[in-house]
Parts: sequence; C-alpha cells; structure tokens
Amino acid sequence: MIKILIIRFSSIGDIVLTSPVIRALHNLPQRPEIHFIVKEKFVQTLIHNPYINKLYTIEKEITEVLSDLKSENYDYIIDLHSNLRSKRLKMALTSKSYSFNKLNIRKWLSIKLKYNLLPDIHIVDRYMETIAFLGTQNDGLGLDYFISEQDRKQTSELIAKFKNAYHVFVIGGAHFTKQIPSELLIKIANSSTLPIILVGGPEDRAKGEFIIENSNGNIFNACGVFNLNESASIIEQCRKVVSSDTGMMHIASAFQKPILSIWGNTIPEFGMSPYFAENKKQNNHIFEVQELSCRPCSKIGYKACPKKHFNCMYQIDTDSIIKTLNN
Repeated sequence: MIKILIIRFSSIGDIVLTSPVIRALHNLPQRPEIHFIVKEKFVQTLIHNPYINKLYTIEKEITEVLSDLKSENYDYIIDLHSNLRSKRLKMALTSKSYSFNKLNIRKWLSIKLKYNLLPDIHIVDRYMETIAFLGTQNDGLGLDYFISEQDRKQTSELIAKFKNAYHVFVIGGAHFTKQIPSELLIKIANSSTLPIILVGGPEDRAKGEFIIENSNGNIFNACGVFNLNESASIIEQCRKVVSSDTGMMHIASAFQKPILSIWGNTIPEFGMSPYFAENKKQNNHIFEVQELSCRPCSKIGYKACPKKHFNCMYQIDTDSIIKTLNN
C-alpha cells in the first residue's frame, strides 16, 4: 500500500483548504494510507476527517514526532506548508517529496507595487497541482469539514431558540486589519431581518458585547462559549454568514453556506477567497474597496492600520451588504 504524509502545520483556514487534496488522494484507485502532520492547537480541524488514517501533532518542533515518522517509511511527502520547518522535516525523512509553491515573491511585489502579479487561480487548485503527478482530479465538490454529532448536540439548545433561522457574523480574526469593525457590524445587524449569532474566540467576547449593547436586533454572543467544532456546528445550520478573511469563512464555504465576505487589507486575488463546489458558486458574495491606493498592505495583516484611517474597511458599501443579506 502507498503511504503518504501531508504537511500543513497551520492555520485553521489553510488546513480546511487542503481538504480537497485529502479527498482526492483517498479516492485514488490505490486507496493510499494518508497521514497528516499539524500543530496540536489546530488538530480539531482534522480530527473527524474520515479520509485521514493517522494524525501526527506537534507543539513546536518536528523532533517531537520525528522518530515515529521515520518508522512509517513514506512513499511520498506532500508539503503544503513550504516553510523552513517543513523543509527540515523532508530532509530528515528522505522520502520523495512534492512541495506547494506559495508565490511569496509575487505576493510581495503585488503589495509593494499595488499591481496584481498573481495567477488567476485559487490556492485550492494550486494545492491540487502539487499532487497531479499521482493522476488525481479535482472532483468539483469543494471543501470538506467534518464535525461530530456531539458537537451538534452541544449547540442544539441555542439553535432551537432561533428555529434554525438566523445569520452568523464572524467578528474576530488573527489580525486587526482583517477584522470587520464593530461600527459596520452594528449597522448591518440593525438592518437584518433575521436574528444573529456572533461567532469568535474568547478574545472577541468583549467586542461581541459592545455590538449587542449598541444594536437593536436579536443577537446572541457565542464568542468564547463554544469550541471550534461547536462554532462550526452553528455555522452549518445558519442561513448566511458575514465574515472577513478568516478560517471560519472557509469552514462556512465547506458547508456551502452563502457567504458575504468583507475584505480589508488583504485581497481575494491572493487566492484565499471562499471556495465552493461547482454548483454552489452563486453563494460567493465579495465586498471590498477597490482602487484604494494603499491596498493590499500585507498578505497577512497588522495590529493596526499602517495609514491610521482603515479605509479598506470603513469605506465598504454596507448598504450592498445589507441588501444581499436580506435578499
């Protein structure tokens, strides 16, 4: 049997975006044994994936699992992270490897020159190119995200209060310049025809309370109340999702939910826009301030707007967002 190791240490969104690769490898006629190495804090994104035979996790260093990985004698290593840590791992294992091209130089030039030098291809399709040597095909089914019935059970009481008719607002993000400002969320919430559940981590709870205090709608603050997969369950059962460029946005696209994605300092052209199944592409609604001279300012994000005005978010057309949300 062919044995394959996939490397993608982080983050939530990037790991979810690897799911078509996992599925494509699983569906090969040879039915290879698929192993995946990920950072421990992101293991919840993969723990219920039925196509993965074995999960390896690390806290910081590959030495934590290196001896175990060496004993596996992999036929192929698929490096979808392509950083110094994954390079060290490939050198240590010596198996034949294939690596994803992150196009970092092109991204850097796009940021510095404010001219798009990136190919018009989603990162998922570039991930798929990495395994094309095995004869894999993109089945067009989009992303996968698997949660347990226990996750759904934990959120059932909350969801029942809204009679399965509510929207989700993802209010957090790893970097401030990716987050939707509270003022915009309040304006959108005040015009929503359905109740809203706010989703985020414990660090977003105060922001959620501020939104509720300044809104007139029916809103529940779920930030910090539920774990990742329980929050995914809330998204799975909602009507629409309003989110910035976050991992939860990609979880929402795995559930084929209509997504209103709001883009700040990053741009969809980086290849990280919501990725849908072929028959669900109409669910993708992108909102951004185009022709802004300072955008994009980073491929990841900052703690504050470098120009101090945050126009990439504050100039977003909220009226169009409200119209799409209530349509």
